[in-house]
Amino acid sequence: MFAAIVALVALHVVPRPTEVRPASCRAGSIAIPRTIARTVDPGGYDLLRRRWKALGIAVPRPSPHAEVRFVRDGSIAPQGYRLRVDDRGVSIASAGADGAFYALTTLAQLASGRGSAARLPCVAIADAPQLRWRILSDDVSRGPLPTMRYFKERIRTIAAFKMNGYSPYMENVFVSPTDPLPAPLDGITPAQLRELDRYAARYHVAFIPEQQTFAHMHNTLRVERYAKAAEFPHGFLLSPNQPLSLRYLTRIITQELQAVPHPPFFHIGSDETATLGEGQTTAYVAAHGGRGAVYAAHVNEMARIIAPSGARVMLWDDGIEADPSIMAHLPKTAVIVNWHYGAQKTFEPYIRTIARGGFAQMVAPGANNWNRIFPDLHTALPNERLFIREGKAAHVLGLFQTVWNDDGETLYEATWYPVLYAAAAAWSTDDSLADFAADFPHAFFGVNDARYSRDALTLGGIDAQLGTDASDKLFWDDPFDDAVAEKLSDAALSRTRLEAERVEQDLYSVHPPLHANAARVMLLAARRYDALGRRYQIAREVRQYYADALLHPKDAVRDLFWCKYWFWEQRDNDEELAPLYAQAWRYESRPGHLASNLERYHLDAQRAIERADAIDRVTYEDYLVTKSLPPLDSVIGAPKAFR
Repeated sequence: MFAAIVALVALHVVPRPTEVRPASCRAGSIAIPRTIARTVDPGGYDLLRRRWKALGIAVPRPSPHAEVRFVRDGSIAPQGYRLRVDDRGVSIASAGADGAFYALTTLAQLASGRGSAARLPCVAIADAPQLRWRILSDDVSRGPLPTMRYFKERIRTIAAFKMNGYSPYMENVFVSPTDPLPAPLDGITPAQLRELDRYAARYHVAFIPEQQTFAHMHNTLRVERYAKAAEFPHGFLLSPNQPLSLRYLTRIITQELQAVPHPPFFHIGSDETATLGEGQTTAYVAAHGGRGAVYAAHVNEMARIIAPSGARVMLWDDGIEADPSIMAHLPKTAVIVNWHYGAQKTFEPYIRTIARGGFAQMVAPGANNWNRIFPDLHTALPNERLFIREGKAAHVLGLFQTVWNDDGETLYEATWYPVLYAAAAAWSTDDSLADFAADFPHAFFGVNDARYSRDALTLGGIDAQLGTDASDKLFWDDPFDDAVAEKLSDAALSRTRLEAERVEQDLYSVHPPLHANAARVMLLAARRYDALGRRYQIAREVRQYYADALLHPKDAVRDLFWCKYWFWEQRDNDEELAPLYAQAWRYESRPGHLASNLERYHLDAQRAIERADAIDRVTYEDYLVTKSLPPLDSVIGAPKAFR
């Protein structure tokens, strides 16, 4: 019995099941079943097949004489299941198809070992979700826009970890048949939306469009035919006093709902509308009861457009938190998405505000990936843990986990650790960060190697260590800008590089059987952090060598040559990273925004070349001729020279 209990502790299933007990069998485990009932859920069977095939495990064949059996039991909670593994094989009981599907995702992870040595532990599991909805919201509008292949991989992966909703955040990326001009050339077509909706349904995932309808509309309003609908010229906010606004929104929402006919929800965005009434709508807002009344009227108009689909309208909560009186004028079927992204002491005041209005709500923590080389896990994980915990206590409708790509440079593959922790916490009674770290390598990568979690947490702590909330920006800032560089201590730079290099060494040649590209993106993040630290070290060392050249003429040529070599090193770092970043981008996203991001690497490399050449010129044209040197900042064009 003790050995069986020890084996249960090492299951490493994400999310952790509600109840796990040892089941009696002769060896404590059984061989992988060779057959499975023909009634197996096709999506669940596909996920099990993909995982076991990647691990070299023989996949059971559908058969009338099955070792994996399914029964229906109406007493089991919706989405819940019972799974038993013993000497007779595997039995799965559920009230419906959802529960049977989730049992298969658990069974897929239960297998330990590789190839013919794989076994299933003898266990009896009873499991059901804590939150009814567990939705991932992906920003697909600020740069990265998934390919259809990667959209499907993203959907399959969240389904494998028991998320049941996927919501692409769209501003202008939908290629409307009547209004295509705002969309990028590689935008999402109606046919693609329809295909994704059907694909998601196969894996018990609801496809939930999110179409911004109020603020965040610049990429539509920049088009001249829509410009008169802007609160400010070619601005950010769609003005509700312009008939053009409602006509445009009616067309695109109707078209999206024709592609995705009956989603459970349709998210209308409507966050960050602070400039309403400050531009062309000043008089309109004053005449129609103020900002709150105009905001509520907008929501009601959107709900009217959406109503024929049967979907419930969703909207962000920030406008309501600022003015709770708005809720009195909203349709009671609306779902308020409560978004807060800090590691706060409590989120209960926000939850109570919506609850007092009588509305269903979802808690929306964030992956804290925006503007960063790698997500800030030291903020994201406590944010997710407490927000979801307090949401469960308040019996909210679900989780709406967010991923944002504000600067257009971040990668979806870097977000799996916080996304899957949120999925696990929303399903399970166990929200332990330590337990998740122990389970993540096996569950996600298919290996029992604690370094994968350790490395993710290391990368996820570097931004805090550097004192930045935007490591992408810090990477591209000029390291010769003293206003930036003086905020970074030598110790922080050295520690950053040492930690990043340890991760690099861990991941240098690994090829996990599952999600190998996510491991490569972690390696890329480590290399970028290492290069970031080196950029600022180079700036300091070049300043030191140049100063030494001024003070010690006999060593000046050596010092100047080193300055040149250090700039060449910066050039080489940029040119090494650029193709790695391009490879990571192409794995997941359409080409559109990639050229812009790669241009940063090329421009930075060119600046390093020009600075190396400038050092070369002062060496041969100044020092060797006159034995004098101009100030470094004027030689290399450092920002300080232009203040």
